[in-house]
Amino acid sequence: MGHDDLDSRVHDRVALDEIALYAEVLTAVAISERPLTLEELDNALGLSASAIC
Repeated sequence: MGHDDLDSRVHDRVALDEIALYAEVLTAVAISERPLTLEELDNALGLSASAIC
């Protein structure tokens, strides 16, 4: 996740990464016309079946 341009004195990299993941999920939900499946949520988060197992 591209946070290299941020002032390191005023941020928490873990929190920023969590916010970015949450934004990905919100974006996927916003463009869907129905509830997302677990597979679609995994895809929104950049997870693959091989990464989970």
